[in-house]
Amino acid sequence: MRKDQASPALARLARNTYFKAIQSDKRVHWSQFLADVNSRSVWDARKIAAGRAPDRFPTLENASSPTAINNTLLHHFFPPRPSPPPPLILPVFKDLPPVLPSEVSSALQKSSNTSAPGPSGIPYSIWKRVHKANERILPSLFTPLLTHGYHPLAMKKANGIVLDKPGKPDYRTPGSFGIIVLLETVSKILERLSALALDAAARSVGLIHPNQCGSLAGLGCFDAVATLTHEVRLLRAASFKVLTLFLDVKGGFDNVCANKLARILAKGGVSAYLVAWIKSFLSSHQCRLIFQGARKVFCPVAVGTPQGSPISPLLFVLYVASLHPPFIKVWRFHTLTISPLRSAQTLFVQTSTLFNTILASSKDRVPAWGWPFPSRKLNSFTAELQRTAQMFPLPP
Repeated sequence: MRKDQASPALARLARNTYFKAIQSDKRVHWSQFLADVNSRSVWDARKIAAGRAPDRFPTLENASSPTAINNTLLHHFFPPRPSPPPPLILPVFKDLPPVLPSEVSSALQKSSNTSAPGPSGIPYSIWKRVHKANERILPSLFTPLLTHGYHPLAMKKANGIVLDKPGKPDYRTPGSFGIIVLLETVSKILERLSALALDAAARSVGLIHPNQCGSLAGLGCFDAVATLTHEVRLLRAASFKVLTLFLDVKGGFDNVCANKLARILAKGGVSAYLVAWIKSFLSSHQCRLIFQGARKVFCPVAVGTPQGSPISPLLFVLYVASLHPPFIKVWRFHTLTISPLRSAQTLFVQTSTLFNTILASSKDRVPAWGWPFPSRKLNSFTAELQRTAQMFPLPP
């Protein structure tokens, strides 16, 4: 009987000892982890300390079932737009140089093993092992696709992870949620190879505007900031007043027209196989949304140029290259005509005149690219300029 009475006490003692040992080891491990933290692992430490917020189930108005929610979110993230039909007969481009194993190795070196994979679940680390075991497999897969200017449908499937945007007062509208699109890793390898070929071709034929800084190898935000700072200091040293107007293209990637982009590239002298492959790459995409209760079925979507693709930034740069010259000419004319002796009233009036000039030019040019012009925000900005100008009346 004493043995039976001692068993529960021993069990509690063993259990407490076990959990205390786990807590002690966790403290020691965490302390050692923080002691050895560096510039890379500090972000891992932040994620661990912050924890993960529970997933929010989308509860949208007029969508009472998972199917209705899925369709509503798809329509929000991927609004319907025309897409080029796939070619009935695949052409053969004989001027294409074969993909080299060294080119695949270079593309894989720039690919992170921690990147989330697409629908197949195959990460970059697997393709790196495949290429290391036999460096002829991936080149023999990619070369025929480029030779025929074709991107397979299996490579154009993606997972769309639906996440709620933090700080929203209401989560009953699709705009309260965002999406992270996970593309197939093998497709992104081919996209990176095509991006390198397109970058070299675009530079050789002069399709990239000289004022373009972002989305290009060797140029970035630092170059843009350095150029702007130089221009501002140069004009201020000459006693000129300097104003900077920043404009943003809303939904730029999503509204790239494949047919228009193909015409721009073909007219500019880009190789026919690259133009055909890009046109195929931008058509017939499919995505399945991932959220609690989702159907998890692939649905056709129109995406313009896909977010997260290695070639998408370059395609967008080439697509909008012709928008550069009018804005640069107007900006320089305006800054050089502002006298340091003018009053603040005149300064704001000239700013409003400049803005209306850019507005008129943009309204004529931007819709041809398929972008809705944000007139409500621009009218608000113009009204703000007028209110500010009234605060500085002209002297009698």
